[in-house]
Amino acid sequence: MRRTKFQRVLGSTLGGLALLLATGLLESANAVRRRETAEVDIVVPRPAREPLMAIVSLGKQRVTIYDADGSILQARVSSGRPGYETPAGIYSVLQKEQFHTSNLYDDAEMPFMQRLTWSGIALHAGELPGHPASHGCIRMPYEFAEQLYDLTMIGTRVIVARGDVRPVVIDHPALFKPAGPRPAPKAVAAAKMAEAEAAARTANEARLAAARLAGEAARLVPTAESAKRRAELQLASAEAALEAARSPSALRQAEEALAKAHTRLAEAEGRRVAAEMEAPLKAEAAARARERASAAEAEKRAALDASAEATRRMAPVSVFISRKAERLYVRQAFREILESPVTIKDAAEPIGTHIYTAIGTIDGAAALRWNVVSLRTASDGYQARRPADDAHARIVLETNPAGAALDRIEIPQDIAERLGEMIAPGSSLIVSDEAMSAETGKETDFVVLLSGEPQGAIKKRRPARQARNRDDQTYDRPSRRSSAGAPPIYWDDPYGRW
Repeated sequence: MRRTKFQRVLGSTLGGLALLLATGLLESANAVRRRETAEVDIVVPRPAREPLMAIVSLGKQRVTIYDADGSILQARVSSGRPGYETPAGIYSVLQKEQFHTSNLYDDAEMPFMQRLTWSGIALHAGELPGHPASHGCIRMPYEFAEQLYDLTMIGTRVIVARGDVRPVVIDHPALFKPAGPRPAPKAVAAAKMAEAEAAARTANEARLAAARLAGEAARLVPTAESAKRRAELQLASAEAALEAARSPSALRQAEEALAKAHTRLAEAEGRRVAAEMEAPLKAEAAARARERASAAEAEKRAALDASAEATRRMAPVSVFISRKAERLYVRQAFREILESPVTIKDAAEPIGTHIYTAIGTIDGAAALRWNVVSLRTASDGYQARRPADDAHARIVLETNPAGAALDRIEIPQDIAERLGEMIAPGSSLIVSDEAMSAETGKETDFVVLLSGEPQGAIKKRRPARQARNRDDQTYDRPSRRSSAGAPPIYWDDPYGRW
């Protein structure tokens, strides 16, 4: 059928529009791919080395990943928009979920989510419009978020800064040094796990034995009584046959059957008596087997706890010194270990916020290599608050504020020795003017927020004293601090000394 001129023109026009549309969609998809690729910068193409650290620059809307040897990855981000600002401060990864939806904002998708606070701030993949646009989370390119998700672990340090900061090497006599050979928690953990497995086998065997013995004890007497009743029926049948017998041969057979029936009944009665005597013994044996199973279960739980404790001892130690509180706090694997007062010279003067990280060992593990990230805010006012004639102090603060901060801190000798026993690569020391944030609580490392920076994302969420946890989503952090000047509080000691 021949098409009219109008149909031919219309077909040509529609075909052209379809081609243009397809070309546009292809170019748009390519542009998205090019933009996604451009947002991820592989700084150094090498495998990451622990310890890992992520630093987010709010001013540059950029995240940079560092390992022990320097930066390795970088990407654009989108942080909290005005009114929902992502608070500058110190965090760590608390939870990871590859597929996560927000329980605050209409089940919004948060792929490759890495939680920083239980109140809802997290790293995750999301849209990047080129400016702060989230409700407080830090959005990252999808490809980068996936790559970072595979690199990090629970406890990985995340620093959010107003400006562009980076870790620098530092050597200072006040930084913790290993006190000597440390216990071998890895070997202890493996040995305790082997004990737990052996105890589990013992418990299982004892449970099976208990079940078998209890079953036998329950069946012994009823089985014997049933056998006796059958013998009695056979005897009655033999007696009836004897009475009915008329011929000599029938009489002889009936007498033989009756004799056998009497024998079987006597044997059944003997087995019944024996069963009544044996059943309690079987029941006692079953009870002993259950006790063995319970004891083995307790041994298994104790060995598992010991293995978990030894594994926890391998986790890095986090130390936080607050100028505001004039106290030192220690956590390991998100658990509170100890707390102690410290002396800070010129305690009324600012000290800044500094994160010192042990990045490796030197001299055959006799000492540690450290780097430091220093966070500054507009309200710090170091020079303005220092005496104008103290030129040397002013120069030190300008050139080495992290070292100057350590110069002002005096840690009790017993606490320093205690920390020397625990410190290892991956451990960190946080020194800050700030107090511990209320976001620090159950199942967290220290969270320190810079009070001189906007904290909209925190204020828009739950009240400051109510953070979240993994189970019931709410908890109030209990106050477990001692009064100023009081002796150290030891909440938990991984080596069993307190």
